[in-house]
Amino acid sequence: MRRPRHLSAEERALWDRVAERTTPIDPKPSLPEKPKTPAQTKPLTKEPAPRFVVGEKASVHRAHDILPEIADRLGRTPINMDHKSFGRMKRGKLSPEARIDLHGMTLAEAHPELVGFILQSQAAGRRLVLVITGKGKDRDDGGPIPTRYGVLRHQVPRWLALAPLAPTILQVTPAHQKHGGDGAYYVYLRRNR
Repeated sequence: MRRPRHLSAEERALWDRVAERTTPIDPKPSLPEKPKTPAQTKPLTKEPAPRFVVGEKASVHRAHDILPEIADRLGRTPINMDHKSFGRMKRGKLSPEARIDLHGMTLAEAHPELVGFILQSQAAGRRLVLVITGKGKDRDDGGPIPTRYGVLRHQVPRWLALAPLAPTILQVTPAHQKHGGDGAYYVYLRRNR
């Protein structure tokens, strides 16, 4: 292996003169500024904490979920079925032909149950089925990473929008209050061909 050659003092002086007279073709990015010493930085101003009296109830505000509510997301999907039937279904006037209750199951247990139920329902010629997820329990322990409220309730619409279920489904919407409200979904299936 060759040892690196170091410039002599004469060669270094010549190089410095050449470097002063030239402009770089592709300038190198400037080095980042040195961090300021604590004396140079401005002190952080904090807003005063709200007054709190011992025994007073604290207001709990859970605004950490950046996704819109499920009903809003499903409400923005286009209506793929007959508008009159859709209106009757949303008002709870259509009764589901079959139902599956997933609440109390883990995600690993619920997914194959849901897939089997939807595919069997379509094969049997059913049009409207009810998928009960439950509203979910508040499991957020207040840590830095929030825990989603109602894991199955959030996951089921995603599963229904993916293969192998998506081609069998015309519409998914939250159920009417008499069929479970926020803890259930109406799933309107395509006709079996």
